[in-house]
Amino acid sequence: MQKLEKQYDVLIVGSGASGGMAAYTLTRKGIKCLVLEAGPPVDFQRHRTLKPVSELPYRGFGKPGRLPHVFQANEFNANTWVDEEAAPYTHDPKEPYNWVRVRLVGGKSLFWARMSFRLSDYEFKAKDHDGFGDNWPISYADLAPYYDNVEPIFRVSGRKEGLAQLPDGNFVDDNSPDVEAVKRIAAAGKSRGMTVTKIRRALGDGQLASSFNLLLPEASATGNLTIVPNAIVREITIDRNTGIANGVHFVDRVSKRELHAKAKVIILGAACLESTRLLLNSKLANSSGALGRYLHDQFYIPGGVVAVIPEARDGRGGRGLVGGAGYVPRFVNLQKKEKNYLRGYAFDFYTGGTPDAKYFPSWGEELQKSLDSCRNAGFSATIMGEVLPRYENHVRIDPKIVDAWGIPVLNFQCRYTDNEFNMARDAVETVGEVCREAGFEVLNRNEKMFPPGYSIHELGACRMGDNPKTSVLNKWNQCHDIKNIFVVDGSSFVTGGTQNPTMTILALSMRASEYLAEQLRRGDL
Repeated sequence: MQKLEKQYDVLIVGSGASGGMAAYTLTRKGIKCLVLEAGPPVDFQRHRTLKPVSELPYRGFGKPGRLPHVFQANEFNANTWVDEEAAPYTHDPKEPYNWVRVRLVGGKSLFWARMSFRLSDYEFKAKDHDGFGDNWPISYADLAPYYDNVEPIFRVSGRKEGLAQLPDGNFVDDNSPDVEAVKRIAAAGKSRGMTVTKIRRALGDGQLASSFNLLLPEASATGNLTIVPNAIVREITIDRNTGIANGVHFVDRVSKRELHAKAKVIILGAACLESTRLLLNSKLANSSGALGRYLHDQFYIPGGVVAVIPEARDGRGGRGLVGGAGYVPRFVNLQKKEKNYLRGYAFDFYTGGTPDAKYFPSWGEELQKSLDSCRNAGFSATIMGEVLPRYENHVRIDPKIVDAWGIPVLNFQCRYTDNEFNMARDAVETVGEVCREAGFEVLNRNEKMFPPGYSIHELGACRMGDNPKTSVLNKWNQCHDIKNIFVVDGSSFVTGGTQNPTMTILALSMRASEYLAEQLRRGDL
């Protein structure tokens, strides 16, 4: 096994949002960091080249069996996603899980939808509100200063609303006017407690809002960062004399050479499930038995409600009527339990565009007339619901299967329960009713959720908490069992809410990294 000669202050596994933010924060404080990324550097010219569908072997549909769980994949973008033949995972065929992975420098931050929301104390202190599960060991007030610092880096746009369930941020103000169709949804939803606001989105540098272009270049410019691509980490190594971590074994993705890197501190930012897998394979940080447990995400229903705005039919819409979008944050179960489920849901919607042909019960010339009439007159809502973190939803190592690099893979046991199904049903019914009250013609309502994992917001499995008997990490994202291992990605979440988790992951990583830097300065790590 080859060893990297230099010992680094901090070794960071993963270069996406969490790993990139750790590198950004630490290197600017003079700390020498090594980032190991399982995938290659980004080559936009090579990876983004367009080809006619006739030149593709499978005519755009993709090789069967390579990406069966990645519903977002086709042959045009197949090189974006992790090949499931090389890196498989297992689950009960009756209870599938969609694990969507990206291995490139910059990670999944290269492809996220850029929705940028803060969590609130409805999430951080959820148990206090409705009695289910556990609170985070931190409150919104603890994380708010870090949200304040992260949002300007990513240039988050938004409109301030003063909502407790969706805290305002350090925004690039979005004062653009709402189109009439958005105003009608707002008016129809008001009696239900709905607030229609602007979608809060990271603008980045105008092209990207990722670790690749906003965090890693700044870290590299300090001279304190080394990035090693194509480094698939197999195991964290432990000093037998001290019992603390001293580095990692990793495999070169291309040559399959075994290598070892040394560091004083290990940070895991490989995304929720890969960080959990690494700890499980290393047989570390699980004195509580909670490692791999409480896996959750948000359930997603794209096209949960599809409608037509009658006044926009036959080209009569215009930009004053349609063409705008909105976001409705959670509005149920805020003051008391109102529904036959706990927690709540949010939805975003778009007006304009043309509904898909599958929503019209006709064909041929009649179908074409319907599509022509509804061109740019559509409405579509995507529903995002909170999933309860449950002990029984978990991952563990499959003892019989290894990936192409000889590393044991994950087995998933995860399913939605009546709480999620009841919420999805209510959400679709409610959004459909609001559309009708707004004067829209509802074409379709769909309450069928995709399998767990589809949202690509996997959370939990390495959660934080004050009690070492029920959690893996403390409030600083530091392992209870081994003080020089930190986990800064979504695996640390105790609850997920309805919000895209990226801003919270970034804020947690910045907070943990600043704490880590101070511990190093004091000689406590």
